[in-house]
Amino acid sequence: MASMQPTRPGRPDPRQAQLAAAMSGAVDLAAVKARSEAAARAAAAPPPSAEAPAGSPGAAVVDVTEATFQAEVLDRSFQVPVVLDLWAEWCGPCKQLSPVLERLAAEGAGSWVLAKVDVDANPALAQGLRVQGIPAVKAVWQGQLVAEFSGAIPEEQARQFVTELVQATTGGALPGGESAEQGPEDPRLDAAEAALERGDLEAAEAAYRSILDAEPDHPEASLALRQVQLFRRADEAGPDALAAADAAPDDVEAQTRAADFLLGTGNIEEAFERLLDVVRRTAGEDRDRARTHLVELFAVVGDEDPRVGVARRQLMAALF
Repeated sequence: MASMQPTRPGRPDPRQAQLAAAMSGAVDLAAVKARSEAAARAAAAPPPSAEAPAGSPGAAVVDVTEATFQAEVLDRSFQVPVVLDLWAEWCGPCKQLSPVLERLAAEGAGSWVLAKVDVDANPALAQGLRVQGIPAVKAVWQGQLVAEFSGAIPEEQARQFVTELVQATTGGALPGGESAEQGPEDPRLDAAEAALERGDLEAAEAAYRSILDAEPDHPEASLALRQVQLFRRADEAGPDALAAADAAPDDVEAQTRAADFLLGTGNIEEAFERLLDVVRRTAGEDRDRARTHLVELFAVVGDEDPRVGVARRQLMAALF
């Protein structure tokens, strides 16, 4: 499942599973359930602390084993981004890179966590992470690998890597700040999400609209409505939208339908790239329509997703 920001803090992202349900008539919520459980554990855990001794659980720099990977990397990544430093004692370049990353993590003061993995002591982790060589660095956000590099790089580049990671995920906000201020749960949202789980997009849209009719500035219902509308457009477009768009590359409407279908089925980067391609090779009204639709898709995914940050930069480069 691709990573997107949950509709509500601590909630799983229901979007792709529910769209699949709408298309196939069957709901497989196993992946959603796993993410929900990880998010719940993260919400209950204390945030990482720069005050904790380096290497210990909950520190800004932590040593991770196969036994602690779930808690210290996957669960923790629902609080803050986690940067994996895969190293070994015999690796010379690792001894250059690791101290740089440790220093940056200390400076980050808990806004991200450096998780150090000795690949010799944890071969199953190295295999599972598809490590080809070390040093290898992989960033995890909300249980998903979102960025990586290999080899020792200069401190300036390492700093840029973690800075962009934090800006594209949490924006530097420390865990506990926003969620601690959340009010009581809204049963109206539960009803709308129940409709999503049934795959009833029409009922879900009606439920979110009802909330907004009573409370026009409701932020969660507003975002969720845009998501459901995207689901419905993707459902209506269907898989034939891709072939239709490929057959008519100059038809902007066809390209936007294809992008909706791609995004709705979890192919986020492909959806963005299809509209970026239209922006790059068109002008005037066509370019503006593609740009506007792309920005709408950014809003559906959320600026917290690193792929939105990448695509925004590509859009700026294409426009200017």
